[in-house]
Amino acid sequence: MTVAVAPTTAHPGTTAAKKKISYANLGVGAAMNMFEVTTLGQPFEVIKTHLAANRQDNMATAFKKIYQRGGIAGFYQGLIPWAWIEASTKGAVLIFAAGEIEHVALNSGISPFSAGLLGGMGGGLAQAYTTMGFCTFMKTVEITRHKAAGAVGAASAPQVSTFAVASDIFKREGIRGINKGVNAVAVRQCTNWGSRLGLSRLAEESIRKLRGYEGENAKIPLSAWEKIAASAIGGGLSIWNQPIEVIRVEMQSQLKTVGRPEKMTIANCAKWIWETNGLKGFYRGSVPRFGLGMWQTICMVAGGDALKKFVNEKYGDKK
Repeated sequence: MTVAVAPTTAHPGTTAAKKKISYANLGVGAAMNMFEVTTLGQPFEVIKTHLAANRQDNMATAFKKIYQRGGIAGFYQGLIPWAWIEASTKGAVLIFAAGEIEHVALNSGISPFSAGLLGGMGGGLAQAYTTMGFCTFMKTVEITRHKAAGAVGAASAPQVSTFAVASDIFKREGIRGINKGVNAVAVRQCTNWGSRLGLSRLAEESIRKLRGYEGENAKIPLSAWEKIAASAIGGGLSIWNQPIEVIRVEMQSQLKTVGRPEKMTIANCAKWIWETNGLKGFYRGSVPRFGLGMWQTICMVAGGDALKKFVNEKYGDKK
């Protein structure tokens, strides 16, 4: 049985209908992002962050070390409270901002790909500077500080709570300290969701052409599986910006290494990675990030579209 999902983009021969600003998209985004991170999202995030911060480890070593730190729970480090706080806020901001920008862009007459690109870029920037800086930093702190605690000579080090760590960083470095790496986060989110949403819409258009959904058939909606396939393609192809993610992780990491710059900027961080690991260092963690990108995009694009359609049909204006 095929479940049809109404498209949120304009197709050849059609125009995006004028609509009111949909604040319900805030709830849609929060719900989908919470689902994403609580299922496969956080394990992918932990593995990706481990490999980006510990660039000498391979995938097998990463799995072994993460499991040794806490069993299955080790793959969910940083989920509570930081990933949940981040997901519930950044998902709301993304779906709301990207949806409004994409709608305006479509009504201006540009292609669904370009509209998706603009919507994703705007939504990603809005995420980074409104909700993500502190939570993303603290997630990375949680993952990398436990690695440090498990290092040789640190096994007996007392463990402090995540809130105590946040408080200590704030006391030492102020608001800048707890938002360390936010500009790298902004670049990542802008390129992430610009390419994810744009490429997903491009894949949707390609599927429509292959299926013959043009001309008089332009209003036929893609099935749920076709939307999922398009989102997986868009998410998977969007790992081209992995060097930005490795720089972001390194800037926020709590691992201490001899020669590592104390006050990191994007420029000196990139130089440090190049000097210590070469070109391959910028692509550590690409495999789990490929999985993460597909899963996030399936949830936030295909899932988001489906949930927006459901909410609109059930609670929207009846005309």
